[in-house]
Amino acid sequence: MIAENINTHISAIDDKHKVAISVDSVIMGYDEESLKVLLIECNTPPYEGKYSLLGELVNPNETLDEAVQRVLQYWTGRESLYLEEVKTFSSVNRHPLGRVITVAYYSLVEIKKFTFDETHQKNLKWIDVNKVKDLAFDHDMIFQECLEKLRQSLREKPIGFNLLPKKFSLNQLQNLYEVVLGLELDKRNFRRKINSLNLLIDLNETQQDVAHRPAKLFSFDYEHYSKQRRQGFKFEI
Repeated sequence: MIAENINTHISAIDDKHKVAISVDSVIMGYDEESLKVLLIECNTPPYEGKYSLLGELVNPNETLDEAVQRVLQYWTGRESLYLEEVKTFSSVNRHPLGRVITVAYYSLVEIKKFTFDETHQKNLKWIDVNKVKDLAFDHDMIFQECLEKLRQSLREKPIGFNLLPKKFSLNQLQNLYEVVLGLELDKRNFRRKINSLNLLIDLNETQQDVAHRPAKLFSFDYEHYSKQRRQGFKFEI
C-alpha cells in the first residue's frame, strides 16, 4: 500500500528506477494498389538481417512528439506527415540491450510523393502490410496495434485523404477504403454515405490520360470539415 504521494518525498531517482524511453514510428503509405509500411534492416544482435520499424531513443531535452518528429524528419525529410500516437509498450525484456519503454505512433504518406534520401535508400523498404511478419524486437505486435488503430481511425476521421492526391475520383476514394480496411464495399452505399457527409468539393474537372472513361474529380473540404467538427459533427464511414 502506498502511504503517500510519490511526488511528495522523492528527492532523487536511483539507478534501478532509470529506464530508457524510445519512440517507434510506423510509417504507412498507399500507392493505389496496396497499403505498405516502411521498414529498415536491423543491425542489433540477435536480430541482424530482420526488418524493424523506424525508431530512436528519446533525448533528455525533448518530448515524445519532438522525438518522433525528429525520426520522421531524418528518415523521410518530411515534417508535415499525419501522425497519431497509438500505445505504450513496456514489456520488461522487450529490448536486448536493456530496459526500454517505447511509445508507438503511426504516420501516413502518399508513396508517389515520397522519395528516399540516397544515404538511406539501401536500408529502407516498403512492404505490403499483409506480408509483414517476423520483425525484430516486439515490432510485429507494435505494427499490428498501429494497423488496427489506423483502420479504426479511418472510419472515424477523414485521415484517408492524407493518402490520396489533392484531386481524386470517387473510385479512387472507395479503393483506398477497401485496401486499408481489407474488405469490399458496396459502390452505391459507399457513395451515398460519402455524399451525405457533404465534405467533398466538385472540381468540375475529369481525369486526364486514363485508359478508361474519365471520372469526375473532387477534393476534400478541410475548411468546411473543421467548421462542422466544432459544431459537433462526427465523421463516420
